Amino acid sequence: MAIKKRPLSPRQKMINLMYVILMAMLALNVSTEVLEGFSVVEDSLRRTAQTATDENRTLYADFEAQMKRNPQKVRQWFECAQQVRQMSDSLYLLADELKQAIVCEADGPDGDVLNIRKKEDLDAASTVMLTVGSGRGEALRQAIVRYREYILTLLPDSAQQRMVAQSLSTEPSAEARAVGKNWQEYMFDHMPVSAAVTMLTKLQNDVRHAEGEVLHRLMANVDMKDLRVNSVSALVIPESQTVVRGERFSARIVMAAVDTTQNPQIFIGGRPVQLPGGRYEALTTRAGDFTLSGFIQMPNGRGDMVRREFSQKYTVVEPSATVSASLMNVLYAGYNNPLSISVPGVPVTKIQASMTGGTLQPVGPGRYIARPTTPGSEVAITVTSTNSGRAQQMGRFAFRVRRLPDPTPYINIAAEGGGRSRYHGGALSKAQLVGTDGIGAAIDDGILDVPFRVQSFETVFFDNMGNAVPVASQGAHFSARQKDVIRRLQRNRRFYVSRVTAVGPDGIARKLNTSMEIIVK
Repeated sequence: MAIKKRPLSPRQKMINLMYVILMAMLALNVSTEVLEGFSVVEDSLRRTAQTATDENRTLYADFEAQMKRNPQKVRQWFECAQQVRQMSDSLYLLADELKQAIVCEADGPDGDVLNIRKKEDLDAASTVMLTVGSGRGEALRQAIVRYREYILTLLPDSAQQRMVAQSLSTEPSAEARAVGKNWQEYMFDHMPVSAAVTMLTKLQNDVRHAEGEVLHRLMANVDMKDLRVNSVSALVIPESQTVVRGERFSARIVMAAVDTTQNPQIFIGGRPVQLPGGRYEALTTRAGDFTLSGFIQMPNGRGDMVRREFSQKYTVVEPSATVSASLMNVLYAGYNNPLSISVPGVPVTKIQASMTGGTLQPVGPGRYIARPTTPGSEVAITVTSTNSGRAQQMGRFAFRVRRLPDPTPYINIAAEGGGRSRYHGGALSKAQLVGTDGIGAAIDDGILDVPFRVQSFETVFFDNMGNAVPVASQGAHFSARQKDVIRRLQRNRRFYVSRVTAVGPDGIARKLNTSMEIIVK
């Protein structure tokens, strides 16, 4: 509700001026006939106070209606208005009671405030208000002070504060201080009944006026912190734009209001950003879970900046596709089979997997080591997702378990240009032969590279008569006898490495059926 400052009407200005003139005449000890003029001022003040009371009653009715429509929004100001109402009525009724007491002191128990007989009585007001022990002037002053201080806390405008503070002032004037009088003595000591009643009516008028100023401010506060909008749209805000079958799709459906005439200030990471149309875009460079957070602010109806924090989580996943060959779903028993597991649309941090017939160990985001135990069996890997906050099975995949194939023996020799290379047979210089310690074995087919530990082998040489002469090794190394025979071999003579026994990572010892032919250059 908008606030418009209400200027004093000509009638109110006239009443105030008459009050000042009559007080001045009273100070000059004019004749009692002049006191009749106070009745005119008192009547005008009483009607003005009644008009203000009616206006305030309308505002209270508006408060009650809004409280019924939106109690959460209005409750704070409604309760404050009720406190103002209670304090205003209390001070107003106190002034009414004092007026009646003063008139009855002057005219008797049947005294009527609206028909004062002894208007010129100079003792009634002093008796009621200033009698030692029973005078009520100090109580009135304290009630005005409490009311004024409370009202001023509800008026943020300095001009309104000054106006209310002046109208409800209880500070003695300079003239009163000059003669050593306090506020209540200056107001009621030897004051004619008609003047005392008029001053109390003016107090009631000031109370209703201050009450109205506060009520207008409180009513404005109901809408003051609201943001002004001129466009309303319906928005659907999903918690996730990627949903796996079987999960729940969750979204908030809200009515969003915007002001197209002004752009809010948006801060991300503590820095202001310009977002045309409020649309935020950022290039994603890596996968993972991220949070977009910051705050947005814009002025409300009072000009104060309204700030709201925001935070939105989102997930970036790697582009992925899964291609599987049905005939090649094979795992090797006793071997650390590397696996990569992913679910499109689900971050790898929210994927779990388990395996039957062996162990499945995670070694990194989306990477696992599968180690089945029994060749010839079948194992199953089950993949679950916790992307929706609960575990959901995403698939079950079967693999056949095979024994590792036999390795191929080789001689590890120095390669041209540095490094080492695996020699699997053919021509080889005597120097290279003598320079090597023994043989190795491995599955090296371009896909697997599985080293085996050689336990023993034998070399078969041929003498001049063509007879085969087998010589046993010393574990994986050439024995002294084998090396001695190699040194005495002539060029183009050949021998064989055979009967190799090797143990793989599965712990199974096997005799290799293959042999390696070596020709001495």
